[in-house]
Amino acid sequence: MDEATRKKPLSAAYRSITDDPFPARMELSFYDEAGHRTALVYEKVVWDVAGERRGLRYGENPDQPAALYRPVGGNLALGGAEFVLPEGGGPALSGGLIAAAELIQFGKHPGKTNLTDVDSALGILRYLSESPACAIMKHNNPSGVARAASLGEAYRRAYLADRVAAFGGAVVLNRALDASTAREVAASYCEVVAAPEFEEGALAELSRKKNLRVMRIPEMARLERWAPAQGLDFRALLDGSLVVQTSFVSRVLSPADLLPAECSHEGRMYRVTREPTVAEVADMLFGWAVETAVTSNSVVYVRDGVTVGVGAGQQDRVGVAELARDKAYRKLEDRLLWERTGTGWNESSDEGAKAAVREEVAALKGGLRGAVMVSDAFFPFRDGIEVGLREGVTAVLQPGGSLRDFESIEACEAYGAAMKFTGQRCFRH
Repeated sequence: MDEATRKKPLSAAYRSITDDPFPARMELSFYDEAGHRTALVYEKVVWDVAGERRGLRYGENPDQPAALYRPVGGNLALGGAEFVLPEGGGPALSGGLIAAAELIQFGKHPGKTNLTDVDSALGILRYLSESPACAIMKHNNPSGVARAASLGEAYRRAYLADRVAAFGGAVVLNRALDASTAREVAASYCEVVAAPEFEEGALAELSRKKNLRVMRIPEMARLERWAPAQGLDFRALLDGSLVVQTSFVSRVLSPADLLPAECSHEGRMYRVTREPTVAEVADMLFGWAVETAVTSNSVVYVRDGVTVGVGAGQQDRVGVAELARDKAYRKLEDRLLWERTGTGWNESSDEGAKAAVREEVAALKGGLRGAVMVSDAFFPFRDGIEVGLREGVTAVLQPGGSLRDFESIEACEAYGAAMKFTGQRCFRH
């Protein structure tokens, strides 16, 4: 993408239709063991709107071309199971799954959710290859993500970011797993552990856990090569139609990719004057990498290379900012009480200890003071961004492109906070 296009206001992209490279017809072929072929044919759906005959405007985000295909023909039968929809409609198909990993079998075969959690974690870690990092996923969203000087520290920080939600999740690490860190991982309950390699003694530690799925993914050692990789996402609809789009790829990979937070409104220029510190920029880039794998609408708070509060899947931006804020408070309360008493917040009956921790967390603003607030889409009004600013957030990263960006800029100026735009939205549905 050229520099002029990259700096073009995101609001303009919302008003345009992205050219799609997809053909008018698509065919999926299936072969049984005898080599017999079953073909499914789909045709692209287009509409005539105001004299313009086009298909989907764009995919989940304006820089993701997409197309809708309707099935042509009958139903699909695979392995003795027939996928039939009302009135002989087309087949119901789901998208593919990662398959390059080696499964080290200790208990059960992995299920679809296990693999999609690992895949989502890889989507984050592909942008964090420069240092040891860990992403713990639960229901296709991160419970905690961290990077650190060592793999063990990255795991501990990611786990303690939300140890309750990490229960039963997928732990994915971007460096060879050592025995000491494996022992810590095995001390908690998770369903999947994935790493590029396992050092001596690591598998012995993990093998003590019943039904744990362990995956060796050697390509993770070169995960940064996958940062620009773009594939196809398929989504099957109820009637058997398919929505196809190019997969999301972040354009925000370095400080140079951050855009100034500025806009023009009613003939006046608005701009955030305070530049982010080096540490805030690092957290902006880290937070954006995390945000790309959080279900929309979403807001995440990060500080010093670890998630503080993750808000996912809400219908309004104020609500998700509040959810992430409230989770930051609750998770810090649980962490401090668990570290000091060995008992989590929900299990503890020590009201005195809980009151002391609650008071401490309130003074710390849930760990949000000095944090960076990251949003997957623009703030339509200043009320959403102020949720974080009131808690002591000192920097904000968001796509920009709202007709009322000036309100968010005014809010940052009032609080003395820095803000940058990405010029790219990262909705994930």
